[in-house]
Amino acid sequence: MPKQQYQVLADELKSKIDSGEWPPGTKLPSRAQLCKEYGVSDTVVGKAMMILRATGLTETLEGVGVFVAERT
Repeated sequence: MPKQQYQVLADELKSKIDSGEWPPGTKLPSRAQLCKEYGVSDTVVGKAMMILRATGLTETLEGVGVFVAERT
């Protein structure tokens, strides 16, 4: 069964974090930027971001943005 768009996007963003392209403390692009860059809807980006947050890869600072979490 093919992966859902949000899972593909989450995997892509995770690979940028895991590879060090986005080190801890890096602010992720906005939802609008991610929608445009990957050609997906805001809903897809939202679900992908929920996966990253749930797995501890990112943290959200309200009103500031989403950042790569420090590794523990």
